Amino acid sequence: MADRPYTLLSCGMSIDGYLSGGSATRLLLSNDADFDRVDEERAASDAILVGAMTIRRDDPHLLVRSAERCAARVARGLTPSPTKVTVTRQAGIDCAAAFFAADGAPKLVYCPSGTVPAARERLGAVATVVDAGRPVTMRRVCEDLGHRGVRRLMVEGGGSVHTQMLTEDLADELQLVVAPFFVGDSAACRFVGDGHYPWHPGRRATLAEVRQIGDVVLLRYALSSRFEEAS
Repeated sequence: MADRPYTLLSCGMSIDGYLSGGSATRLLLSNDADFDRVDEERAASDAILVGAMTIRRDDPHLLVRSAERCAARVARGLTPSPTKVTVTRQAGIDCAAAFFAADGAPKLVYCPSGTVPAARERLGAVATVVDAGRPVTMRRVCEDLGHRGVRRLMVEGGGSVHTQMLTEDLADELQLVVAPFFVGDSAACRFVGDGHYPWHPGRRATLAEVRQIGDVVLLRYALSSRFEEAS
């Protein structure tokens, strides 16, 4: 347990549980006030993890937006934004994606042993490619991050990553924001997929906070004993 970072899952979804719409257009699931709250969580993190599909679909920068928060990190001897982390099976990520921009944030790409040579040829100039074994597991990724000095990990999606983190019992906290609309499209990506979860009708997750933020609501769940230590 202590070998992996404190892990916060941060997610916005529609009322019917979707992370995206059925089209290529990015679905905004929050508002400016909540985006600022997320920015504060980013600034407090050592690393931010997203799946390769999120990079392809949303092209996120994953940077701390507030100049004051960036300056505060630098004053503590940190980079302005946390380390960016992704996990990929095929290493077919565009090296021109915003994730890999020369923005001062270190980048780590975890991939299976068999794809490491191709990944280093494709991405080695813009990121550190890490052999995550075969098969790649989120537990192995988290433990490696812990060995690299990451003490607080923020996970921002997508659905496959959230599913793996939760089913492998690697999440200490879930911050789930619910947007006030429905998607209603089964082709869209859901918050999580099928799996065996540690929380079920016989073991209910602990709801630690409910907060209205404009027209969205934040549900904050404590998923391990580490939650109280970190609060």
